[in-house]
Amino acid sequence: MKQFLILLTLLIHTSFVNAFDQAALLKAFGSIVMVRGYTESGSLAYGSGVIVGKGEVITNCHVLRRTEAPWISQGESSYSITDIRIDTWHDLCLLNAHNLNSNPISIGSSNNLVKGQSLAAIGHSGGSPVPLTTGGYVVSTYEYDKGKIILSSAKFRLGASGSGLFDMKGNLVGINTFKTTGYGSYYAVPIDWLSDLRKKNKQKKFLVKGKALWEEDEDKKPYFLKIAIPKVKENWDDLFIVTKDWIKTEERNSEAWYEYGFANEKLLKLEAALAAYNKSIDLDKNNSDSMYRSALLYNKNGNSNKAKNIQRKLLMIDEVKGLELANTLKKIVSDEKNE
Repeated sequence: MKQFLILLTLLIHTSFVNAFDQAALLKAFGSIVMVRGYTESGSLAYGSGVIVGKGEVITNCHVLRRTEAPWISQGESSYSITDIRIDTWHDLCLLNAHNLNSNPISIGSSNNLVKGQSLAAIGHSGGSPVPLTTGGYVVSTYEYDKGKIILSSAKFRLGASGSGLFDMKGNLVGINTFKTTGYGSYYAVPIDWLSDLRKKNKQKKFLVKGKALWEEDEDKKPYFLKIAIPKVKENWDDLFIVTKDWIKTEERNSEAWYEYGFANEKLLKLEAALAAYNKSIDLDKNNSDSMYRSALLYNKNGNSNKAKNIQRKLLMIDEVKGLELANTLKKIVSDEKNE
């Protein structure tokens, strides 16, 4: 009960939590482990992991780069690792642990997530001996290798690499993997990649080497990662160049059109921005970011009725963003009256 109260407190102190399954999230909390090991210099390296099968723990491969003899711990119990399956590019490793008999977590899918959906990141941030929970929501998802990489607002810190990202029904949807500085960019790789990981050959050598997709050279990264630095640095010209290439390469990608619209808006090319946002919505009627930005542009153009219609639709898709838009539109009206 004490663990659940901690979990509940951390969740309700975020702005984005909806109805959640108490028992399922408590089970999710109990599926988190630490992956630890000593480096050549004698220092302790650590990360997090999630129990996904009988004796099976999934974690990030980069957690295992500095130690040849890792082990798993949960509470006061420790478990030796017998073998490992490795997928360095996707940064996922599957460990088999001796005598780890905890029940596995329910496996979900990143493909079913929608913008604004509530999430919970649970892991050993900062090396905390007890898993810490952070509530957040889906910012975006990006199709990649038969799954969707998740950009969320659920924060995690050093020590939480390999931890779990769960929906409010306690389903594991992603593994928290990397982050970029700036605008709340916390990325999780999709749990959908677990099925292919299980097909990999088992290895006895635990020291993992090899580059992950997010460590690729900047010019070779996927477009959804190429936009990170220009957005952080507010270099809108560079963002425009990247997103223009993105929509040419992936012309049916709603997120690409949203980011292209955003770049145009920042460069004050408002007609092009509005056209891009509308294209984004045509491709995905639930793209709440494009709806939000287009409503502000319509309002700026004097079409307040169109903006309000979008705001009403947005409330049904993404309540948080819909309320944010309503408050922004009210503030604009109030500021205009006070001028």
